[in-house]
Amino acid sequence: MSPISLLSVLTEDLLVRVYTRLGSDSDRKTWRIVCKNFLRVDLVTRRSLRILRFEFLQRLLFKYTNLDSLDLSVCPRIEDGAISLLLSRPEWLNWTRCLTRLTLSGATGLRHSGLELLLRACPRLEAVDVSYCWGYGDMEASAISCAKGLRELRMDKCLGVTDVGLAKIAVGCGKLERLSLKWCMEISDLGVDLLCKKCLDLKSLDVSYLKLTSESLRSIASLPKLEVLAMSGCAFVDDVGLQFLENRCPLLQVIDISRCEFLTYSGLQSVARGHNGLLQLNAGCCLSRLPATVLHCLKDMKNLNTIRIDGARVSDSSLEIISSNCKSLVEIGLSKCVGVTDMGIMQLVSGCVDLKIVNLTCCRSITDAAISALAKSCWKLVCLKLESCDKVTEKSLNQLGSCCLGLEEIDLTDCSGVDDKGLKYLSGCSELLCLKLGLCTNISDKGLAYIACNCTRISELDLYRCTGIGDDGLAALTNGCKKLMKLNLSYCNGVTDRGMHYIGHLKELSDLEMRGLINITSVGLTAVAAGCKRLAELDLKHCERIDDSGFWALAYYSRNMRQINMSYCAVSDVGLCMVMGNLTRLQDAKLVHLTKVTVKGFELALRACSVRIRKLKLNSRLRLVLSSETLETLHARGCMFRWD
Repeated sequence: MSPISLLSVLTEDLLVRVYTRLGSDSDRKTWRIVCKNFLRVDLVTRRSLRILRFEFLQRLLFKYTNLDSLDLSVCPRIEDGAISLLLSRPEWLNWTRCLTRLTLSGATGLRHSGLELLLRACPRLEAVDVSYCWGYGDMEASAISCAKGLRELRMDKCLGVTDVGLAKIAVGCGKLERLSLKWCMEISDLGVDLLCKKCLDLKSLDVSYLKLTSESLRSIASLPKLEVLAMSGCAFVDDVGLQFLENRCPLLQVIDISRCEFLTYSGLQSVARGHNGLLQLNAGCCLSRLPATVLHCLKDMKNLNTIRIDGARVSDSSLEIISSNCKSLVEIGLSKCVGVTDMGIMQLVSGCVDLKIVNLTCCRSITDAAISALAKSCWKLVCLKLESCDKVTEKSLNQLGSCCLGLEEIDLTDCSGVDDKGLKYLSGCSELLCLKLGLCTNISDKGLAYIACNCTRISELDLYRCTGIGDDGLAALTNGCKKLMKLNLSYCNGVTDRGMHYIGHLKELSDLEMRGLINITSVGLTAVAAGCKRLAELDLKHCERIDDSGFWALAYYSRNMRQINMSYCAVSDVGLCMVMGNLTRLQDAKLVHLTKVTVKGFELALRACSVRIRKLKLNSRLRLVLSSETLETLHARGCMFRWD
């Protein structure tokens, strides 16, 4: 009698319950290849899909018919013709019936006709993201208005959308609850006024960096359900605008007025008086000072959990008032605040013991005394930013490593007092996910080894200009931090090709900056390309010893590459054409000062990637010598140029 397989006795219901507990894409990928039963469970159960390669689009959508969410933001070559073909046969449309969320961020090749076809084919759509489609204008806005059931829409940096396009969306999508118009520079008070009259269910509105005046706030104040208002960088809004909000929008919980340069403490006082239920207040980089009268208004905000006053002048008494009045604070932003002292921080943390996120960037007067008090009082700390706090030493890191065991992110950029001993203490924070040590010139391979040994969950590490770091440190790092996804080694000139071989063992690495590594050759780049198959973003600027052989390896192995900086490299026509032609997911390339590449080489390379490339940075002289046909083709397909 043949033995019974354990898998054969597992019911589909049990398999589904196991599948739903898989936490990562790599785990789900492994699940799919176990057997046909596991694959069938994946096909039936999967609710979200992010497609990376256009050639698999049709096949995947035919298989996955129960999708709630579809993300095409990193899939190049999405154009009107492709959408028309995709929707041309009824048997290919099963995936559209359940879809409620569609992400098209950066899909610059898809224009109004394809967009309208796609949205009309998905009758249950509730959320659409077309942010960073900078070529989108009123015609695309009109296409979006066909999605009558939309409740959430992101249009950040759709630069061509005007009041006319916004009016069409307001009329067509009356059920909107969340709308982001950040950087849509052609929208004015008129469009916002009509929006507020037609979309009365709006709960979240982002109008950051629009050329609006206080009249828009008069309109926004009429929204009865508004909970979140972001208006960062609205340079023409003044205190009068905030006064319109004082006794309106009763459900307002979050407001962002950062970088609104004409606002004063008087406007902030109006907001504070009228909204006792506020949870988050961002007034960063817009107030020169914080009078006690404003701070005393905070005492009625019993639920306030976030306050950011970056750039303001504060005093010890200011922080004492915040400590007394805001007992529920979990986040405070004091970046670049003038007047922050040890005493002020001590008074702050004596009352705000639940703080989890603290930003003290460029508070240069802070010493170990303040950080020690913070660590002892706020043991729930998750994120701490101390960039340019150069009086912080290993004493602070000792307290953090002993008290704040749940710390996940710390920024120590340009903290000259941090050394290897400090990193040994900090390694007690074994839950660290993000560590920034840029410009910390007193650390070496020894300190990095302490981190690698104990902080194995790190996914992001910044070692920018850490000149004491070399190959041995990278050996320890790659041995301990297997989950590293983002690494900055720029200008770490102690690193050689041997170090790059160690980097090649980081299978999860997706973002690598190695700018200015003068000792790296094509041998090192080949090792990275062959080992780091998930690499999507790579910065090689000023790696002048890397020649065509390294770029050939990159073109062969790095098929997931989406963004690359090759400026000042020794690549020739052949190497450039190989990279631009073979990397079929490449969408962003910086190609400045490539002295070995001819005009003809640039022409061939740009034609090879013209279907998918979205952003290009080139020498300004090429603007005059490249053929108008090539430039017009790229522009028509949604490519944005930056001329250096």
